[in-house]
Formats: sequence, C-alpha cells, structure tokens
Amino acid sequence: MKIIDISQPLSEKTQEWPNDTPFHFELSWSIDNDSTVNVGKITTSTHIGTHIDAPYHFDNEGKKVQELELDLYVGKAKVIEISGKKEIGIEDLAGFELSGVKRLLIRTNSWLNRKQFPSAITSLNPEAASFLAENGIQLIGVDTPSVDQLDSKDLQAHHQLHKNGIYILEGIVLDDVEPGDYELIALPLPIEGADGSPVRAVLKKI
Repeated sequence: MKIIDISQPLSEKTQEWPNDTPFHFELSWSIDNDSTVNVGKITTSTHIGTHIDAPYHFDNEGKKVQELELDLYVGKAKVIEISGKKEIGIEDLAGFELSGVKRLLIRTNSWLNRKQFPSAITSLNPEAASFLAENGIQLIGVDTPSVDQLDSKDLQAHHQLHKNGIYILEGIVLDDVEPGDYELIALPLPIEGADGSPVRAVLKKI
C-alpha cells in the first residue's frame, strides 16, 4: 500500500501568511546539555502549511476545531486539475464527474515555489459553492494558502462554502499527484477553542 504525503513539511522555511506567526521549533531540553531526553517546543500559526479552516476562523458563531466531525477529513476523495485560471467557476467544475464525491481536491498549479509566499493564486469563485453542494461535496481542498484571492477582505468563498456546508482544507501539495480517486486522511489536532489546525494530509490510491 502506497501512501502519498500531500503535506508541507513544517520548518522555519514554511511560508506563513504575511504578518502571521511563523513556524519555529527548538529543543527546550537537550541530551547534549545533560538532560535525559530531548524535548521540543513549537510556536506557530494555526494556519501554517497544510491546514484546515474551522468555520470559527471567519465566523464568530462558527464551529471551532474540536467541534468538527472527523469523518469530514477521512474517506474517499477525488483529485482534479484546473490550472491556468485566476478563478475557478461553475463552468470549470461542470466538466468533471462528481457523482458520489464528498471530498474534492483541486490541483491548480498556482503555488509551485513554496519557499516563497505566492504573489497570486487561483481562487474559487464564491458562486461555485452552491454548485459543489448540489453535487454532494462536503470538503474542498486546494494547493494554495486560501480558497479566496490573497487580497480579499470579505472572504466570500469562505463564507459561501460555509453557508453551503462545505469545509476547507488549504495548502495541500498535489504537484506529483495524478488526478483520480483516492482515500484521504487529513485529521486536525483537537485544539480546544481553535480557528484552524495544521494537518498531516495523506492519500492512498483506490
């Protein structure tokens, strides 16, 4: 059984959202400094690297991470490729067979150099949220830092996805993943009160 890791490695090279908290790891106890064990500590944004957005991230009344249903993030998923677009609309999605698909992962190829935060990405047209919901999608995953444009102030894609009962997985790495059907595992950490969580996202080919 081959497992495909679609997570960004977490290190000080991982690109955080501008002005957000960067990832940092260090040893607070070290065997080299006469401790019996190595023990590390982490400081980071909850939206670093590959992560899920809880609705509380953009809606004060939305669910927080520990309130999310875990089966959203485990199960059959479909990977599709839509590249060369500023925005993905209904017309782009309509050509794909989405019957029975609950988790849709979109490879946009718009953030290939993850050593730098992107200056532009492919986003999701907010109007596509209702189309996705009508087709049974419950989770949308993208290979970008956001489902909205980077300069968006109203986060309409986030809000429309939430309104239609669709949850969000961002920052996945699909560079070498062929379109097709997979098993997805992308569980958030049970961080009480949190607006998001880094995940270790993996795929298994069905």
